This record gives sequence, C-alpha cells and structure tokens, in this order.
Amino acid sequence: MVRSLLIAALAASTTALSIARKEAQQLYTIELAPGETRVVTEAEKFALKAEGKNFFDITDYQELSDIAAFRVQAEPAAVTFPAAVAQTAAVNALLPSLNKTLMKTNLETFSNFQNRYYKSSYGKESSAWLGNLVNQTIASTGAKGVTAKFFPHTWGQSSIIATIPGKSAKTIVLGAHQDSINQANPMNGRAPGADDDGSGSVTILEAMRVLLSDPKVASGQAPQTIEFHWYSAEEGGLLGSQAIFQSYAKAGRDVKAMLQQDMTGYVKPGKTEQMGIITDNVDVPLTNFIRKVIKAYVTIPVVDTECGYACSDHASATKAGYPGAMVFESAFEDHLASIHTAQDTMANVNFDHVLQHARLSVGSAYELGFASF
Repeated sequence: MVRSLLIAALAASTTALSIARKEAQQLYTIELAPGETRVVTEAEKFALKAEGKNFFDITDYQELSDIAAFRVQAEPAAVTFPAAVAQTAAVNALLPSLNKTLMKTNLETFSNFQNRYYKSSYGKESSAWLGNLVNQTIASTGAKGVTAKFFPHTWGQSSIIATIPGKSAKTIVLGAHQDSINQANPMNGRAPGADDDGSGSVTILEAMRVLLSDPKVASGQAPQTIEFHWYSAEEGGLLGSQAIFQSYAKAGRDVKAMLQQDMTGYVKPGKTEQMGIITDNVDVPLTNFIRKVIKAYVTIPVVDTECGYACSDHASATKAGYPGAMVFESAFEDHLASIHTAQDTMANVNFDHVLQHARLSVGSAYELGFASF
C-alpha cells in the first residue's frame, strides 16, 4: 500500500514537472505597438510587464484587426455622441444609493483569494465566486430578464458578462478585469489585486446594482442594451477582452461605446485627489463625452494622462473597431506602485475615491444607454 502511494505521488510529481516545463517552453506572439511583434516565453512576458511595457498577446487573436477592418468597411459611419448630458434627473436620483460599505465587503472577499492569476486554481475559483456574486446582485434587485453568463476560455478562468436588455441590440459596455498577478510567482504567489483591478471590479458591480434600481432600466426601456464585463487574463496580454471583442466583431455586434475601469481606489499621499482621463489610444469623441459625464456627476478634479499602448481592456474594443475609453484613479505616474505584488492590499484603497468612479460608471451607463444613436 505504502509503495503504491509512493509510486502515485512520484507519478503526480513527474506530471506536474512536465506541465511546468511545457509551460516554460511555450512561445507567445505579442504586439508591443501597431505592427511591432515579438515571440516570447511567459517569463519574458512578465519581465516586460515589470519594465512597465504593455502588450497584446495576439497568439490566438491575430485576425482581430482584419475582422475589425472588414466590419468598419461595411459600416463606415463613426459613432456620434451627444452634445451634452441629458439624464441628470434620473442619474442624480440613483447616485445616493451607491454603497461604499458594500463595495468594501465585496472587495475584502475578492482580495482574500491567494491570487486571481488566470491560469491558477485560485483564478478559476475567484471567477466562480465573482460570477455567483454578480448573479446574486442581479437577483437582489428583482430585475427581470437580466442575465449574467460565463464566457469560457481555454486557460480556466472565465470572463463574466452581465446583460441588461434594452429596446435595441445597440450595446454599451462597462468593463474591468478580474485577474491579478504576482510577477515574481504568478501561479502561487500572493496577489490580492485589491486596487489592480479588484477596485474596478467592485466599482462596476455596484454601478450595475444601482442602475437596476431604476424602473426604466430594469424593465428594458433603455434604447440601448447595457452590458457589464469582468475580463479574465488582462495581465496575460488582454486575452479575455480580445476573445470577447473578437467574438462580437465576428457576430456583427453593434457596440456603441466601451468604458474601462482599471484601478479606481488609490490616492497618492501628498497629491490632490483627482480622476485621470486616458488620452492615448482611445476614441476621442467618446472620451470627450465622458468628460461631460464627469463634469455632471463627479465631484473631484480631473487630469489628462497617458497609459501607453494596450494598457487595459478598452484597447481590445478599440482594436475590434469599437469606440473605447478609460478613466483611471489618478495621473498615470501617480498610480499605486505596489501593483503586481503581495502589497496590493485593501490598506491602499480609498473607498471615497472608488465611490467617485462608481458615480462616473452609473452616469456613463445611463447617459449612453439612453442616448440617441
């Protein structure tokens, strides 16, 4: 019996080692800038991230740009956004319902997973927990016809898509990424990811909850369908969002706007609390409309800032030919320095600041959901 157990343990160990070696030897094609590609190992991916370099992992998504180009040729008209916000009475009635305590409670559990790395068992478990929470949140509002579904991926951690049907298939997307990473030890290292991007994940969840308390939204009376996305594998090269937007482009989905919330919780000591508007590699008309939403519903200053190529999941929407924008927790150079480590903890998260991003999310979803496109 003991001999059999030893043999079984040795076999399991050998299998695990073989998988680890295969993983280390696997090669990926990444895109560091338009037309600038490189073939790397996963360890080299992490080394680039440690240098502050962002990228798409296009290994399985090299057709995305071609699909987008074909779609744009078929529908060349650019999206025209409203000249001004038009839903202030409805949005201002919703904003007092945003709950900092609930966001804190949700983030405490979400950041307690050992990590949320997309290939780890923890990443799969955290995604299952988050999907269940999204469904519970929808159920708590009593809204009918609203769904939350897993978008499966080959690496184990699923993305999550919650859909609030509107009068048309024209779609507004609010996104955040659910995965986290410890760059020194991705598979097993501690990576709370409280700010990156647990903060964004709970921000859009709370925005969805409050949005569904509006009778017109909950009953499907918004002109547009509104979706909330929690992307898997952003840290691996925007993998989850590329998969989703590639599938949307192939299906001819009409996405009018996509707003990403990646890191919403940190205010650098000694700096004025402000919200960063990303200005590079974004859709300018959408970004200009988001400025109007911020002015109407956010009570802190804003600053223009840049985050580089492929810095978060809005870039996948843009690459697919859809208008994408991103709002950040600060000027980019003032973001939390301890992301991608065990020190990205709840202690760094300012929930008054998260609340401002939640106000932006509710305002953006409502204004864009009820706009005339």
